[in-house]
Amino acid sequence: MRFTLDGLPVLFPYDYIYPEQYAYMKDIKRALDAQGHCLLEMPSGTGKTVSLLSLIVAYQHHHPAQNFKKLIYCSRTVPEIEKALAELQRLYDYRQKELKKIGKEEKFLAIGLTSRKNLCINESVVSRGRSGEEVDSGCRSLTAPWVREKVVSSANGDTSSCARLCPFYESLESAEEDTTIPSGVYTLESLKEWGKTNGYCPYYLSRRLLNFANVVIYSYHYLLDPKVAEMVSREFGKDCIVVFDEAHNIDNVCTESLSLTLTRPILDSASRSLTTLFQTLSHLKSTNSARLQSEYQSLVAGLQSLQQSRQNDEFLPNPVLPDDILEEAVPGNIRRAEHFVAFLRRFVEYLKTRMRVLHVVAESPTGFLRHVAEVGFCERKALRFCSTRLSSLIRTLELTDLSTFHALHTVTQFATLVSTYTTGFMLILEPFENDTDTIPNPRLHLTCLDATIAIKPVFERFSSVIITSGTLSPMELYPTLLGFHPVVTQSYQMTLTRQSFLPLIVTRGSDQVAISSKFEVRNDLAVVRNYGQLLHEFAKITPDGLVCFFPSYLYMESIVSAWNELGLLTQLLPHKLVFIETPSAPETSLALQNYKAACDSGRGAILLSVARGKVSEGVDFDHHYGRAVILFGIPYQYTESRLLKSRLSYLRDTYHIRENDFLTFDAMRHGAQCVGRVLRGKSDYGIMVFADRRFGRADKRGKLPRWIKDGVSEAYVNLSTDMAVGVARRFLRGMAQKESEKGETGGGSSAAFGMGLGMVKNVGLWDEEEVRRREEAATASKGVDVQENGNEIESNMMQGIEVNG
Repeated sequence: MRFTLDGLPVLFPYDYIYPEQYAYMKDIKRALDAQGHCLLEMPSGTGKTVSLLSLIVAYQHHHPAQNFKKLIYCSRTVPEIEKALAELQRLYDYRQKELKKIGKEEKFLAIGLTSRKNLCINESVVSRGRSGEEVDSGCRSLTAPWVREKVVSSANGDTSSCARLCPFYESLESAEEDTTIPSGVYTLESLKEWGKTNGYCPYYLSRRLLNFANVVIYSYHYLLDPKVAEMVSREFGKDCIVVFDEAHNIDNVCTESLSLTLTRPILDSASRSLTTLFQTLSHLKSTNSARLQSEYQSLVAGLQSLQQSRQNDEFLPNPVLPDDILEEAVPGNIRRAEHFVAFLRRFVEYLKTRMRVLHVVAESPTGFLRHVAEVGFCERKALRFCSTRLSSLIRTLELTDLSTFHALHTVTQFATLVSTYTTGFMLILEPFENDTDTIPNPRLHLTCLDATIAIKPVFERFSSVIITSGTLSPMELYPTLLGFHPVVTQSYQMTLTRQSFLPLIVTRGSDQVAISSKFEVRNDLAVVRNYGQLLHEFAKITPDGLVCFFPSYLYMESIVSAWNELGLLTQLLPHKLVFIETPSAPETSLALQNYKAACDSGRGAILLSVARGKVSEGVDFDHHYGRAVILFGIPYQYTESRLLKSRLSYLRDTYHIRENDFLTFDAMRHGAQCVGRVLRGKSDYGIMVFADRRFGRADKRGKLPRWIKDGVSEAYVNLSTDMAVGVARRFLRGMAQKESEKGETGGGSSAAFGMGLGMVKNVGLWDEEEVRRREEAATASKGVDVQENGNEIESNMMQGIEVNG
């Protein structure tokens, strides 16, 4: 459909638009017009992605003078990147068809970027292993500049030597600088296919095309993680529009991108890497010392050119190395390669010594630096340049297998971070992995407590940043946590032709004993039995898939073990198969595959999962894969975690956020994310069960997203297991009825839960004519307001003349 939104012509690739989509697009346009940031919560399954893409692409082409040249769309996982590219492909095809009707054609390029592991098409590299480190190492061994120089110089006309290089990379390098690909939207698979057909490396081709593409879709880390952003996003200009989709957890992404953990195995591996580095250095010193001397002379000049490029605003600022550090020269005690290796060895030995303590140590970066200078004789100024100095040395030694030096690189990153920041960070040394352990397994955490450190350069660099998700509520803390001021903050309702989801708050079991995951009562036998009975009853009435979420792996393990002893798991198997999520990614992927196979076969299945796990964050249970979801308890974080305590203390002292407010905010957004998995479209339906008596309190219920909160009936906020099962049975029976075109469902039970599809056009969907009518009404309303304001001003002026007369 084609319509005009506040004077902006928009092409939308569907025949109808939801009212919330229209409101969503209108608010995005307001933010773009104001060149400000916005925070928008859009209900799940309402076409958030296609609405956003349609509006921004239309805005790009309608305002070329404002230089909105590029959309940077950030998502979390590769499947979500693929979904966004698929929606963009549909939009592109529709725009091309509509523009062709009026004799126009637009050049448009959209690409997705991910790691080498997902884009590599060289079988000799892929066959080495599927891990990211192995593929990266294999790629560098074929594409590093010094490797290519050696192969070319040793060939002497023998073309067989070129077999040691990557043919796809060589073809791309031999192509002209402005080599590009035809207009269109390239998914990850289509980019690989195009690369195979034309003989170009898809990974480096996508990197080269970043500056030419109208839309770039990639992971959060390419913009928020300083190490990755330095390589990928440094040349993006201020005129880009940035979107963070599924951003309910963006503050944690920011803190994790600047946090590191050191263990004893990492330090042992770093020591071995230093030995290898020293041997390689000694060999080079005896064979080609001029190369080391050249590095020594060019080190300071290289940093000066880097500083100059920053002053020219050529790339995104890197918060790991702020400007005040780059203005300094590399300290003399680490300029020589052998001196730097000795310095790192001394620092690693110091860290090993610190890890021998058997009590918990928490200190600030300032205290750590003072101690390492006194005991380890490692000055802060030298530590700040460790990461840069190691990269320079590896290039000088022409090393390609960087997986060997991964642990050493982690240590140098730790040194650079701890010596750069004095506020917003904390060091915590835990001698035991768990408090009940007796065998030491020390961990040294450098944890970032302030999310604004990582995301501040993004807000300062780009004029418009859109943060959106289906579960952002409660929204009031995000501006404080992220340090920005949105010009638009909005949460939207879901317009439904019938109530296709049913939120139920179960506060007690059939025996009237209150149920809760609260620590004091979570292991009570009555609570465990009531939770098991709730699952058993819903397994009997729910068709196909039933998904359950627990606050933690530990609690899920204990309650499943108790259910097994009580014989409850045996009672479940006649109704559905049971699958369990584990911390292992391969095991969880296999469990998901078998769970969906059981749903497809009609056998039905139960998936026991954990909030904040893989299933809750990146997996959709649309249609028969998730007809009901049960949230066992409120998913609070482990409050005894020392890392969490440090962050809570920092937020309280710095931003005046109370501990309980943040914990509740974090728990409710993750709880909403879990139950939102069950509803992935307006044609979908499902039941959301909040199984904890604390959900019955208004302060907890009020922090749910607006679209879920508005669907909660007062009659369903204090249910027992029997009452909830009865309500759910009637709901499912009503949803199973086929609706006629006149809006009749064929049964009276569904009338209690919604209307028929016959009212879709008036209630749930707007066609092109309806959108035009509402736009005209809005324009006329603005004109009336302007006229009334003018009459009021004229009246006030006349009164002033009479008074002064």
